[in-house]
Amino acid sequence: MMRALWTSGSGMKSQQFNIDVISNNLSNVNTTGYKKERAEFKDMLYETLTRAHLLDGQGRPVNLQVGHGTVPVATSKNFQMGNLERTDNPLDFAIDGDGFFMVAGPRGDILYTRDGSFKISITDFGNMITTSEGNPVLDENGLEIIIDFDLSRLNVGLDGELSFVDDDGIVVPTGQRLGVVKFSNRYGLESVGSSFYSTTSASGQPVANDQMGTRSTIRQSFLESSNVQVVEEMIKLIVAQRAYEINSKAIQSADEMLGIANNLKR
Repeated sequence: MMRALWTSGSGMKSQQFNIDVISNNLSNVNTTGYKKERAEFKDMLYETLTRAHLLDGQGRPVNLQVGHGTVPVATSKNFQMGNLERTDNPLDFAIDGDGFFMVAGPRGDILYTRDGSFKISITDFGNMITTSEGNPVLDENGLEIIIDFDLSRLNVGLDGELSFVDDDGIVVPTGQRLGVVKFSNRYGLESVGSSFYSTTSASGQPVANDQMGTRSTIRQSFLESSNVQVVEEMIKLIVAQRAYEINSKAIQSADEMLGIANNLKR
């Protein structure tokens, strides 16, 4: 009977973790570029009471096994694109495709993001394009992007090339291009907060935008919204809550059966 207690307990713990993941999705429904997550589970160790065996047509054709519950093993991100929303802000960018923007991290490393709501920071070298946290946005060569012209004249092409319109109405390239990269296994990226990702051995090293698959394009004055569907997450939340409840009922039933067995001597 104790097996049922531990098995149902593992189910309650797993569903609690599942609700944590769903809650995080719902809390980020308005986070720019956020990608929803899904909890993945696997069944635990099995106890084999009788093993299947056949000899000259005699024996047991099936096993007699009892499982020991479930355990969460992974959270898988869904990188499906969210809707592109027009903002009319020249410093807002959305990636149409599988790419990621490159951003300088606080420890001198490079981080990656789908959040293109960039800002301008005034530095000794000029006006620098940064994230809301002040992290410099990098170009395709890993260099900071400095603009020395009126922001209203900024123009970014589909390939990420920066240019501006001079006083004569001529488009002048700046010689820089927004850094956009891809990964062989983007599901292996590690989320580090603030909509940033870092590379791991599972994700592989970043690859230039035009060197793998279909080239991602840049949409200026657009932002990519979260791909979380509230109704879908609410349904998952109800299912997880019911699964948690039924596991608690199993624990109560096992406890009652143990109580009956303990009272047999009376």
